[in-house]
Amino acid sequence: MGMLKVLLQKEFRQIFRNKTILIISFIAPVMQFLILPLAANFEIKNINLAIVDHDRSSTSQKLTSQITGSGFFKLVDYSSSFKQAYHLIETDKADLILEVPVDFEQNLMRENSGKIFIAVNAINGTKAVVGGNYLDGIIAETNKNILVELIPNVNLKQGVDLATTYWFNPKLNYKIALIPGILAILVTMIGGFLSALNIVKEKESGTIEQINVTPIRKIDFILGKLIPFWILAMIVFTIGLTLAYLIYDIVPQGNLLVLYCFISVYLLAVLGFGLLISTFCNTQQEAMFLAFFFVMIFILLGGLFTSIDSMPEWAKMITKINPVNYMINVMRLVLLKGSGFRDILSDFIVVLVMALLLNGWAVLNYRKTT
Repeated sequence: MGMLKVLLQKEFRQIFRNKTILIISFIAPVMQFLILPLAANFEIKNINLAIVDHDRSSTSQKLTSQITGSGFFKLVDYSSSFKQAYHLIETDKADLILEVPVDFEQNLMRENSGKIFIAVNAINGTKAVVGGNYLDGIIAETNKNILVELIPNVNLKQGVDLATTYWFNPKLNYKIALIPGILAILVTMIGGFLSALNIVKEKESGTIEQINVTPIRKIDFILGKLIPFWILAMIVFTIGLTLAYLIYDIVPQGNLLVLYCFISVYLLAVLGFGLLISTFCNTQQEAMFLAFFFVMIFILLGGLFTSIDSMPEWAKMITKINPVNYMINVMRLVLLKGSGFRDILSDFIVVLVMALLLNGWAVLNYRKTT
């Protein structure tokens, strides 16, 4: 314990002496946490729409007003030339084309039916699908209103009445689901990158040779490298939770003790992973590239931006050994759903096994050479 205490004193002195590490550890995550939720907007608005109106009737104008008044679309062109509208799609100035045919209103009056053509620019698949669904919904609602005006006694009630309740996020605020995931990623990056550079920095500066000739045990050396960044990451996590409450009004629904219990073990896994990388690399550049490679995979397959259920089977298998997946899941369960320790027990056990394996591997892989 005496040797470990000396190593911890040495590490903390190095950390506080290096202002770059302090900036990376505290200021950078705070700035990212403040900016990313505002920039990463899951709400799709301002969809550029070109309307080709061959009918020029009161019904087509009413339909146009309903669409532009929804707040989702921005009318970039209103004409009777489909060629002109198609050119806007080719030049990426329009995302959708709505074409109203000639005699649309007359056909609707006489035959109670009419056809409308929608062309969607599908280069941006998400925007295309969501924009098309928005347009379909608005047209369907407008169609009901028109039928009520034409046939006052028509019964438009469906056989089944649906009443939808959105639990845990009643206002469907994307930030509620996004911010816990962003906080999880920031903590992962802080722990993974800084710990990956730690031992490598000793190698590059030559001080590793001096440490190797001392009677310091390997486990004490690894713990001395791990504990300071574990404390820094816990402080960053606490700051993130505080900002989420003060700025984004996210009130934790579950027990924070449960969350901190999981985070403490999760950080051991992430830091152990970073330390393991540092034992394989000889330069900080190698460590950075290797850590960046794995962390990017962890983030993209963590379930924050893409639902794991919609991934292919091979990707689902990778997520089972992805610690970020468990972190994001637990963050959402405890913060938003109010889950208890029993609900996250399986995630806790998996991450605990990862922490033991990664740190044990790092201790075994670190070789003291004279």
